[in-house]
Amino acid sequence: MDMLAALRLQLDWGADEALDEAPRDRLSVVPAAAAVVPSVAAAPREVQPHPPPAQPVPVLRAQEIAAAAATLEDLRAALAAFDGCALAATATNLVFADGNPHAGLMLVGEGPGAEEDRAGKPFVGPSGQLLDRMLGSIGLTRQNYLITNLIPWRPPGNRNPTDAEVALCLPFLLRHIALVRPRHLVLLGALAARAVLGGTSGITRLRGTWRPAVIPGLPEPVPALPMLHPAYLLRTPSAKRETWADLRLLRRTLDGS
Repeated sequence: MDMLAALRLQLDWGADEALDEAPRDRLSVVPAAAAVVPSVAAAPREVQPHPPPAQPVPVLRAQEIAAAAATLEDLRAALAAFDGCALAATATNLVFADGNPHAGLMLVGEGPGAEEDRAGKPFVGPSGQLLDRMLGSIGLTRQNYLITNLIPWRPPGNRNPTDAEVALCLPFLLRHIALVRPRHLVLLGALAARAVLGGTSGITRLRGTWRPAVIPGLPEPVPALPMLHPAYLLRTPSAKRETWADLRLLRRTLDGS
C-alpha cells in the first residue's frame, strides 16, 4: 500500500516517465547502426551553403503592389484595396497619414489606437496630443511635417502587431517614404525604428543619434532619428528628459539644413 501511495504521489506531482535508478552514460553506448562497417566507403558529400530564406508569397505580393504606386494617392488606394493583411478586416478605418508631405520632415509611429481608428488619422489620441505639444515646444506643427505609422490599421485591443503583420505592412511604409522623399525621418518607438533601420537594438540604445535609413527607390540613405514613443512617455514621465534632448537635436539639425 505504501508503494501504491508513493506512485500516486508521483503522478500527482506530474511524473509521467520511469527513469533508471543510476545515471546511464548514453555516449558510451555504440549504436547498432554505427557498429556495422560498410564494405564500400561512401563518397563524401559536398556541403552546399543554405540559400537565404525566400519571402512568403503575401509579402512578395505586398512589395509588388506597393512598388506599383506612383503617387501618394495611388498608395492610399492600394492600401485600401489590399486584402492580404487581416488587420484591415477588424479595423474601422485605414489610418494613412496627416500633415504636409512637402515639408521635408516625416515622422513614423508604430500603429493606430482606438481614437486614430475612429478618426482615420494618426496621432490624434492622448499620445498624439502629447506629441503635438512636444513638437510645438520646438516650433513645429503638422504643417511642418508629415506623420504616418508602420501599421496603418489598428490591431484588435491595441495589441502589438505580429512579425507577419509588420512584414506585410513594411513595403507600403517604405514606398510611402520613397514617394515623400523626406530630408529627415523621425522614428517613434522601437517597432518603427527596427522596421526601418533593421537590427534588433532597443530604442534606448538607438535614440539620441541620427542614423542612415536605406530606403528602396531613393538614391541615398535618409538621416533618421529614433525617439521614444509618446505613449511610453505617458507611462514613464521620467523619460521626458531624454526626449527633450532628442527634440533639441532635431531642432538644431533642421536649423542647419
